[in-house]
Amino acid sequence: MRPVHLALIAGLALAGAARGQTAATDAADPYIWLEQVNSPQAMAWVNAHNAKATAVLEADRRYPQLYQEALTLAEAKDRIPQGQFVHGQIFNFWQDADHVRGVWRKTTLESYRTADPVWTTVLDVSELGKAEGKSWVWKGAQCARPAERRCLVHLSEGGEDAVTVREFDLDAGRFVDGGFTIPKSKARIAWENEDALLISNAWAPGELTASGYPYVVKRLKRGQAMDQAVEVYRGDKSDGGYGVSPEVYRDARGATLAVITRPLDTFSHETYVLTAKGAQRLGIPAKARVEDLLDGRVILRTEEAWTAGGRTFPAGSLMWTPLASLAADPAHLKPELIYTPGPTEALEGVAATRDKLLVTTLDKVKGRAWVYTPTAAGFERKRLPLPDNASIRLADADLDSDRAFVAVTSFLTPSSLWLADAQSASVNQIKTLPAKFDASKDVVEQFEATSRDGTKVPYFVVRPKDLKLDGANPTLMTAYGGFQISETPSYNAVNGKLWLERGGVYVLANIRGGGEFGPRWHEAGLVEKRQVVYDDFAAVAQDLIARRITSPRRLGIEGGSNGGLLMGVEFTQHPELWNAVVIDVPLLDMIRISKIAAGASWQGEYGDINANPKAMAFWLKTSPYQNLKAGVKYPEPFIFTTTRDDRVGPQHARKFAARMEEMKLPFLFYENTEGGHGAGADLKQQAHTQALTMTYLQMKLMD
Repeated sequence: MRPVHLALIAGLALAGAARGQTAATDAADPYIWLEQVNSPQAMAWVNAHNAKATAVLEADRRYPQLYQEALTLAEAKDRIPQGQFVHGQIFNFWQDADHVRGVWRKTTLESYRTADPVWTTVLDVSELGKAEGKSWVWKGAQCARPAERRCLVHLSEGGEDAVTVREFDLDAGRFVDGGFTIPKSKARIAWENEDALLISNAWAPGELTASGYPYVVKRLKRGQAMDQAVEVYRGDKSDGGYGVSPEVYRDARGATLAVITRPLDTFSHETYVLTAKGAQRLGIPAKARVEDLLDGRVILRTEEAWTAGGRTFPAGSLMWTPLASLAADPAHLKPELIYTPGPTEALEGVAATRDKLLVTTLDKVKGRAWVYTPTAAGFERKRLPLPDNASIRLADADLDSDRAFVAVTSFLTPSSLWLADAQSASVNQIKTLPAKFDASKDVVEQFEATSRDGTKVPYFVVRPKDLKLDGANPTLMTAYGGFQISETPSYNAVNGKLWLERGGVYVLANIRGGGEFGPRWHEAGLVEKRQVVYDDFAAVAQDLIARRITSPRRLGIEGGSNGGLLMGVEFTQHPELWNAVVIDVPLLDMIRISKIAAGASWQGEYGDINANPKAMAFWLKTSPYQNLKAGVKYPEPFIFTTTRDDRVGPQHARKFAARMEEMKLPFLFYENTEGGHGAGADLKQQAHTQALTMTYLQMKLMD
């Protein structure tokens, strides 16, 4: 027992030392006052720096045209209206010049397939906001299956993550008098049936985790007040991740499965099923989850190797188990394999129709789509005949038929929407975006760079066909590198019109931390191993320079959120490689991250510096805010954030800019007062952000 006891003492001592370092760092931070998001002092600082940035960027001769082009693209009425199967019709949320905050509308499938569908407005968000005196931003709707006539509409003030939820009757075309209403919160909600909700919420003051998410689930029945809801599951205030979430799966035959997920950190969680005996633990790994329910079969996905029923399923696999067996003994499952990835593959989307399972995968970062048919022996699969060398996404699936919408996109070919018939494994292209920029002079290539540890890192280059390899080409490079999110080719009208058409080169790097090659690619860059993510990005830049596609004078980089952290690290570690750095809605103070907005929920990705000395040591030498140095020749960055961002928060960007100002380093800072964790709350705000960004990039890289 003694060695264990000594190890425990040592561990506690190290954790205490880490906490001591945090306290010392906090005490030395002169800009904590900028973390008070809406304080008069902080907002005065924001307004002053906004004025400086706009005075430079909006005064540039290019800005007016760039803004008008961005706005024209955003408000164009020939965009593809992304449809959803709801209540026997096709629903779509749409924004344009006439509907700045957007309209929720519907049409028939027959009409939707035409070039000019006839739409009926269900809810006008702009008009609702005017009538109620609110800056409402649409955040989606959840409709109660199987009838889907009652929906929960999510509305945000100014674009923040917290929403007000109200019940809407699709048949009556109005909000339900006395219907379900959940006041502004970050509640997680699932329809249990048309007359009952499962809600994870802060039911009492302070009943939130450290990251600001709920951990108590209650059942609220129609007609009950919120304080009459009955508790069905309780996590713990110390829970990590994004908060406890309920979900109810329903197949076309009426079978249901109610699941509650309790996160332990960003990626690990416990899963429970609601039974007559209460919530019972489901016997799946911490990095596995329920994906869907089809024909009495529970579809499961694992992001770690899982041994069950005498078999081992590799990370990234898709399995199934009978619902009846799961209900009888949730703790002991015997799953069967549906899909397991090859060495260059990754599992992406999964969705059930009435009788089929649709699955998308990546192979060398190229999309594939498959139809899986349940059989007595398991599943059979057929590939959907969609374009090659493109990204493929399941846009929506219909539980009442075997139809689905599939979105297809690539760098230079306008995006298209396909109607898939899973029954016959056939597809028909029903919508295509008109060309938004002249792509005839460009070409796409895929290369590999060698990272510091020898790993091959693929990247895409979109360039003019007549490119001269002289190092003088303005190049914009981006990546994300986190949370197992795959960055794949897409048709970006703004990049095409405002950058490629003007002779720019665009580069997308598939660095580690993402999901392009499944869980292993992501896990290679977790916590203190994260330097490989930043090495990968730098290696791609150095490869571009070695190929003479560009040079540091003409190379700019851009990234947002976790990608904003990537930009901050590259800015501080390799200032010699770039002449422009766009840092969007970023994480930058990785020592105080757990004390800012929802930062504590991402400890599975970045580590808990208060408990993990290795994480603390890594971020002390890597965190951008702590590693700015006076006297270094940094490029002048453009730092963008939003006041209403209650996910990452504007605090990181503000403090980084303030520290640069203290060191008399050049920078441009702009903070939109609305917009949430994005570019803006409406199309005009988004176009303004895009025009500021492109003006900055062209000033730095094309002049």
